[in-house]
Amino acid sequence: MPVPRVPRRREPLQDIAVPGQKKVLLAAPRGYCAGVDRAIIAVEKALERYGAPVYVRKQIVHNIHVVSELEERGAIFVEEVDEVPEGAHVVFSAHGVSPAVVSAASDRGLQAIDATCPLVTKVHREAVRFAKTDHEILLIGHDGHEEVEGTAGEAPDHITVVNSPEDADTVEVRDPSNVVWLSQTTLSVDETMETVRRLRERFPQLQDPPSDDICYATQNRQVAIKKVAKDADLVIVVGSANSSNSVRLVEVALEYGAKAAYRVDYADEVEQYWLDGVETVGVTSGASVPEVLVQQVLDDLAGAGYRDIEEVRTAEEDLMFSLPKELRQDAAGKRDDRALGGRTRS
Repeated sequence: MPVPRVPRRREPLQDIAVPGQKKVLLAAPRGYCAGVDRAIIAVEKALERYGAPVYVRKQIVHNIHVVSELEERGAIFVEEVDEVPEGAHVVFSAHGVSPAVVSAASDRGLQAIDATCPLVTKVHREAVRFAKTDHEILLIGHDGHEEVEGTAGEAPDHITVVNSPEDADTVEVRDPSNVVWLSQTTLSVDETMETVRRLRERFPQLQDPPSDDICYATQNRQVAIKKVAKDADLVIVVGSANSSNSVRLVEVALEYGAKAAYRVDYADEVEQYWLDGVETVGVTSGASVPEVLVQQVLDDLAGAGYRDIEEVRTAEEDLMFSLPKELRQDAAGKRDDRALGGRTRS
């Protein structure tokens, strides 16, 4: 697995005068969603319950800070289950896995804990159901993303990945009267709907999934940053480069009026020149980002004169998911206090 970057030290941001009043528009909701929270707590509880090491296939969530902290506690991240010693505990990441991975883990006698986000599991089940009725499934998502690989693995003979609206103009299907679309949960809502529009122009009988596949948290964070972006000279998105929903937030911010937008893993990546002439900074974070990283950005911005913080809230989130069944009880067999995963989210 890639080694997480250690935050570098840099000179504090300077407080340079701008024509108007400096302020921060802080998007809410932001940060951890219920599925990410559940997955991280699952690794933490597995380490408490079984002791180190606990193995994790892929990054549990796409955030290098989270991965680094869990490594320090004894988690070992691997690319595939054949790297895990036979009989060891292995956690499947929030992005989900294909049946082939589940089978490979079983063949090695691994004690598997499935931390797949329940909203991703829903898409897997939709894929299985449509494949059973011999539908051709157009899976809107990014080829190579772990979530797409897991979903496609549920019905490889029935699924074609559509990477972009442009792909929708060229994708071929066997029977245009028996086609359904599904999507990766972390996409841009607008881009996904544009892809669906183009697909439906070519395949008028294209069927919709039974419910929206793009997760509530992805949508909520995009709605919030849309509202922030129209009034922001600069938007800073805290999130890792392999976090699809974080990358989308940068794109959405630019599309909806931000004059500039950047993604950072850590506060020390914010560059002084980004703030040249900037009165209003919008700040948000992807769904796998702990709030401490956002606070560090806000602290640095405060040092540069951006002390006036206005929260822009567009939704309330109170959803929590139960932990994987293996972790709902403690070692003594009593129900664990955190059987329903969850901690404060913004």
